[in-house]
Amino acid sequence: MDLTVNGRTVGVSAAGNVTLLDFLRETLALTGTKRACDRGECGACTVLLDGKPVYSCLTLVNACAGQSVETIESLGTGEAPHALQRAFAAEDAAQCGFCTPGQLMAAAALLAENPAPSDADVVHALSGNLCRCGTYPKIVRAVRRAAETLRVESSGAHHA
Repeated sequence: MDLTVNGRTVGVSAAGNVTLLDFLRETLALTGTKRACDRGECGACTVLLDGKPVYSCLTLVNACAGQSVETIESLGTGEAPHALQRAFAAEDAAQCGFCTPGQLMAAAALLAENPAPSDADVVHALSGNLCRCGTYPKIVRAVRRAAETLRVESSGAHHA
């Protein structure tokens, strides 16, 4: 079977019990997606499956046939970071950084559906992503900041 990972078609030949998380980390060496609880309780392993956030630790790779997977590696680069990554840095929302990839992917899904989220929208959308450092207010500010940046960038306007 094939699936698309970060825009690239990938052939999959895996045992039935291999999770998407294991496939991404061990087979494709995409280690930005983090393993933490391995029970779908923390959100550190969040990726987008056909644009929707999923816990990759609970998703079997064989169930993803023909679908598109986006990992943190698809969001931006060190040279060209995504607006969310820039906002997380500006708001000091990353702290230890372990939950950040999952937070960013859940936030990316939110902003794709709602380009102008309220604080409550952000809290709801990221409620499945735990931060042991407790930077939730900074994370909310960062997502709102990125939303504003993306709206400005998409309108062609520039900040003065």
